[in-house]
Amino acid sequence: MPIRTASARWSGNLTEGNGTIKTGKGGYEGNYSFKSRFEEGEGTNPEELIGAAHAGCFSMAFSKGLADAGFTPTSVETVAKVHLDKGDAGFGVTRIDLETVGTVPGIDEGTFAKIAEGAKENCPISRLLSPGAEITLSAKLA
Repeated sequence: MPIRTASARWSGNLTEGNGTIKTGKGGYEGNYSFKSRFEEGEGTNPEELIGAAHAGCFSMAFSKGLADAGFTPTSVETVAKVHLDKGDAGFGVTRIDLETVGTVPGIDEGTFAKIAEGAKENCPISRLLSPGAEITLSAKLA
């Protein structure tokens, strides 16, 4: 399997500095700063990128689970809400709320929910993050 890379560059001190984050293949490059991470400033932040990775991984795993069960999804759309909270040890990602809507012809609500839960438990990014953060799921059939 290939090894995926990403990089970041930071200039200056924590609160007034700034940086860039980019993926190895050039699919994404964005600015980030203290304000974009801990306030409401422009740019991205590591937590948004974790959310994007998790939403993408979950959507693919869910699509595979549906196909393995004999259902071909028309679409799977997922939002990941990453909670960065301050605790006794400092800041940490404490919870990720996955919200997915799937358009899947011929499936019932129960089967849809069961396959979605399996994808949440088994996608590689969920498995990576679940020991340190609670992962919740809201799955709706369109």
